[in-house]
Amino acid sequence: MQVDFYHLASSPIERVLPRIAERLLVDGARLLVVCADDGQAARLDQQLWTYAADSFLPHGRAGDGGEALQPVLIAATADAANGARNIALADGIWRDEALAFDRAFHLFDDGSIDAARAAWKALAGREDVVRNFWKQDESGRWAKAA
Repeated sequence: MQVDFYHLASSPIERVLPRIAERLLVDGARLLVVCADDGQAARLDQQLWTYAADSFLPHGRAGDGGEALQPVLIAATADAANGARNIALADGIWRDEALAFDRAFHLFDDGSIDAARAAWKALAGREDVVRNFWKQDESGRWAKAA
């Protein structure tokens, strides 16, 4: 399993998550987006509809019905009712349940960097986990830092 840590240094989650979801959907994969904060979930929901003028990302929210049909599902917990094998932890909170997926995207900002460091260290030495650390430069481009 692969865990990609994304330090959101110059772009908010609302700009980064749609790009990740878009790449996964192009490959035919599904994504579970986890955030416990209902306000953040609502913002992400809206952003997935409007992130680009010429397209949208098909998605839904857990509890709205039809979860199994959603290529991207936004939920408060790590329950992949849409059958996703990819999980995005959008609220900066690491959850060990993410280790049951094929790939996890742990997205965090400066406010949750200490918790992300703790998660990085906790996963060190696990033979079943490949860790990557991505950080944005001043222009917003992603560079692999570890």
